[in-house]
Amino acid sequence: MSRPTGRVLTLLELLQSGGVRTVAELAGRLGVDGRTVRRYVGQLLELDVPVETVRGRHGGYRIGPGYRLPPLMLSDDEALAVLLGLAAGRRAGLVTAADTASGTAAAKIRRVLPGRLARRLDTVLESLAFTTPPGASAEPDAEVLLTLADAVRHRRPVTIRYTDRVGARSERVLHAYGIVAHEGRWYVTGRDPGIGQDGTGQVATGAAGTGAARTGAAGTAEAGTGADRTFRLDRIAGARLLPGSFEVPAGLDPARRVLTGFATAAYRHEVTLRIHGTVGQIRARLPAAVATLDEPAPPAAGADPAAEVWRRVDLRVEELDRLPAVLASLDRPFVIERPDELRDLVTALADRLRDCARQV
Repeated sequence: MSRPTGRVLTLLELLQSGGVRTVAELAGRLGVDGRTVRRYVGQLLELDVPVETVRGRHGGYRIGPGYRLPPLMLSDDEALAVLLGLAAGRRAGLVTAADTASGTAAAKIRRVLPGRLARRLDTVLESLAFTTPPGASAEPDAEVLLTLADAVRHRRPVTIRYTDRVGARSERVLHAYGIVAHEGRWYVTGRDPGIGQDGTGQVATGAAGTGAARTGAAGTAEAGTGADRTFRLDRIAGARLLPGSFEVPAGLDPARRVLTGFATAAYRHEVTLRIHGTVGQIRARLPAAVATLDEPAPPAAGADPAAEVWRRVDLRVEELDRLPAVLASLDRPFVIERPDELRDLVTALADRLRDCARQV
């Protein structure tokens, strides 16, 4: 594609983004002067693209109303970005239940690419390797995802049909605050206004309806605390918007909310530690999805707020014997407040390490 032709297509893309674009703005984006911009506009008019001239102090150019967009056109960089995004999304497991959609979309893009570019992009994809294993194959239904996204954006209540991890089914109303992608799975977090009542708000038995966050062996939260709920999208069989609206709590962070639900999930063992270090040092081995950190007392005047201090760390684990190795990898001073069983496990690990170190 020659550079003038490429600039004309870029001009069309800029105008299609909406609004009035001044000559100075377009010239700056295209790297040309105002006279060249006017020439490019003339070329678009010759192609029957209805570019309108807006007079006045804030005048410029815009696309006329009712103009149908031409077929999708991608530059080399844009085509590569799309194909890499599709490949990474499939690898991470962040695709919908129509798992063939990403493959067919990639195939369509390849078919319309020039042969030279298609071969170069295929070379990149064939040379690409991942250091992480494929994501969990628990894709949500595309219509469910779109309906929930609509509910989040417009703050509309939605009714969902949910099946928890033990197979208990329920239908409930949800005020969806946000959709979160975490470790190859999709989650929706929000508030169940009818929790504990009969009908659509009745609490289901099993992990999704005990009123506390529940996490399975793979670390998948099923519910929040009280009326706060988090659901896996792949376990939602259907979603339907309801009339009305709701308010989202100020300052709410859906991603942080989901991670906190994981960290406070009802595992068998409740652990409380005191660790001396910075937040970054502790989070390197105990991320937000695993543990919660209490904020320490405000630093004294003139003290470094990022300095190493003693911080309380709370977490829950299903298998306590995995925790000593994690604590050892922290390489930070720590104190075990509970449970006593963890002290014995840490001591046993220290003895094994000492014995191994002394062997010749």
